[in-house]
Amino acid sequence: MTDNQTVQAYTEAWTQSIESISELVAPLPENSWNRATECPGWSVRDVVSHVIAVESELLGDPRPIHSLPRDLRHVATEFARYVELPVDKRRCHTALEMTSELEYTIIRRSRALRNAKQTPDEPVRWPAGPLARDVPYHQLLRMRAFDVWAHEQDLRRALDTPGNLDAPAALIARDLLLELLPKAVANKAGAPAGTTLVLDVTGPVEFLRTVRVDSTGHCTVDESISLAPDVQLAMDWETYLRLACGRGRPGPVTIEGDKELAERVLANFAVTI
Repeated sequence: MTDNQTVQAYTEAWTQSIESISELVAPLPENSWNRATECPGWSVRDVVSHVIAVESELLGDPRPIHSLPRDLRHVATEFARYVELPVDKRRCHTALEMTSELEYTIIRRSRALRNAKQTPDEPVRWPAGPLARDVPYHQLLRMRAFDVWAHEQDLRRALDTPGNLDAPAALIARDLLLELLPKAVANKAGAPAGTTLVLDVTGPVEFLRTVRVDSTGHCTVDESISLAPDVQLAMDWETYLRLACGRGRPGPVTIEGDKELAERVLANFAVTI
């Protein structure tokens, strides 16, 4: 694809996922908004609030004036406090207020994306508080498509409404998470030089990848087949997503080979913030 086609693909994936969230939560009764999700400390309302908050900030809206409580146990870093503030501000909002704000935010953000003048590689600000930085425009769109779809899946699990696991943004999530896989294997799990690990994922998004740590400790991921890997991990797509996004170890994961190394990798599998 050309750069402009890539931007369009990311935009369409984001649109499909955020509109799916809107459709999912629109009919929810008031008490369903308080259901816990796998995001530590966050309810359904909180996840939707986070999605609204990020898109609003990308639109240039000012951050809310709000004093964040100091006793939130799941808030341990300055970045987490930055993310939590607009979420906590909306904890008193009703279901109608939430769905109305989400719908209005989608309309505004969709219009802004249609009218955007940025070139694919033009630097734009990624609003992440203490982690804020400039990123290419296409990369920002890619991260938003991934983040919105991942949170859609958080909501679907909390509400016991599975679906959309093979959405356009799911393929974006696959590629992004695979790019970060060497961080889990070599950096965090400390796989030694010469290690090969095969990842076999089945389900709506299916793939086979080999992770290799070379003699210098450099780690790569490729699609070639390793006939005698040190470790082979087999799981379904949703399990892979939950592990890579730090949503606990849902299982089942089939392990072959070096079980100690496999457990170390699985314990350090989360690659998102």
